[in-house]
Amino acid sequence: MPLIIIVAGIILLFVLITIYKISAFLSLLITSFVVGLLNKMDPATILQSITSGLGSTMGSLALIIVFGAMLGKLLEESGAAYQITNKLVDLFGVGKIQIAIMITGFLVGLPMIYNAGFLVLIPLIYALAHSTKLPLIYLGLPLCAALSVTHGFLPPHPAPTTIAFIFHADPNRTLLYGMMVALPSIIIAGPILSRFYSKWKLIPPPELYVAREFAKSELPSLSSSLITALSPIVLMLSGAIIQMALPPGTGNIKLLKFISEPSVALFIAVFIGVYLLGIRKKKKMSDLMRSLSAATAAISMILLIIASGGAFKQVLIDSGTAEYIKQIVGGLNVSPLVLTWCVATLIRFAIGSATVSCITAAGLTLPLVEGTAISRELMVIATGAGSLMFSHFNDTGFWMFKEYFNTTVKQTFMVWTVMETLIGIMGLLGVLLLSHLI
Repeated sequence: MPLIIIVAGIILLFVLITIYKISAFLSLLITSFVVGLLNKMDPATILQSITSGLGSTMGSLALIIVFGAMLGKLLEESGAAYQITNKLVDLFGVGKIQIAIMITGFLVGLPMIYNAGFLVLIPLIYALAHSTKLPLIYLGLPLCAALSVTHGFLPPHPAPTTIAFIFHADPNRTLLYGMMVALPSIIIAGPILSRFYSKWKLIPPPELYVAREFAKSELPSLSSSLITALSPIVLMLSGAIIQMALPPGTGNIKLLKFISEPSVALFIAVFIGVYLLGIRKKKKMSDLMRSLSAATAAISMILLIIASGGAFKQVLIDSGTAEYIKQIVGGLNVSPLVLTWCVATLIRFAIGSATVSCITAAGLTLPLVEGTAISRELMVIATGAGSLMFSHFNDTGFWMFKEYFNTTVKQTFMVWTVMETLIGIMGLLGVLLLSHLI
């Protein structure tokens, strides 16, 4: 019966989001309540589970998401992303321009949500396609692959950070393992895949392409741009490496662990960016703060969707559904890594949202790893990889790709859906390999 209720809940979520066009936030809350009722929970208990899930999720993630949005805004408006891209192209040359684009997408994508990173960098892809005469897909696919991988696999992105919290995984170690899986995924789904479409003659849609020019005097230095973009990653990776290399009782390890926490690392990075990209460029503090406030307002719905995903997870746990699944699946000879990937894949196919699918899948499969030696960090990556699979009509990324690359629906399936599915498969294969090595 609980499995039937889960299926009914996913169908309800799909209907509310895709047919009735109700926001994911409200749809998740409605579905959470309905699932609770079907599991014979009384309304007061359901409400308590929902508020508990909302509070615990927001309490652990709000600062990370807000500071990440602020950092992304600084990189966008200061021209730092533009500076990084141009310098990398100068460094690598036209022959290795895809490498430059991948690195740029990776660096910019780490602190920014996919949609924001895509919208910031797609004008640069248009400009590069015009100046180098290279196919638009040849340049654009490495960017999309890098942004998608960082979105699905790596903290401090909201979804991976959320499921790291759900699985009680170390976010810094998740980042370290995720980067091992990310590199081959980006290469295969980006530069290698793009060669199959290199003869496509696509042009940017004129109604969507508005070039933004930066005067040289406006641009920050390359060093300032790189320091700002890389500082949270350096802090987080350093914390992961130090904690793994040094014994727990080593002096100052608590301070190092504190500084490497995602929220603290992003907080430090924001102030580094405010100084290097703002104050040093003679920008007024009031203008900088206004820009950061706008960035915070822009991600308010993302915060609510993530929090409501946490509420849905909590209802599943409190209703006993998760424990029921654990009992059923416990007798199966299936790795929890494969199972969480499959669950995330199914939900992604049903409702489209990578964030909602990975959070929901994490809540369902959490009981399977409790008391086991399975790496919680690898569970995070496996879940994130599954949440990228089979993107189609119900995914905003599908339509964004179609409109900005001026493709037909068939072409979008051939490129975007194939790219996302390749990333998901590569993610699972990488996780399974690491599980044997760690």
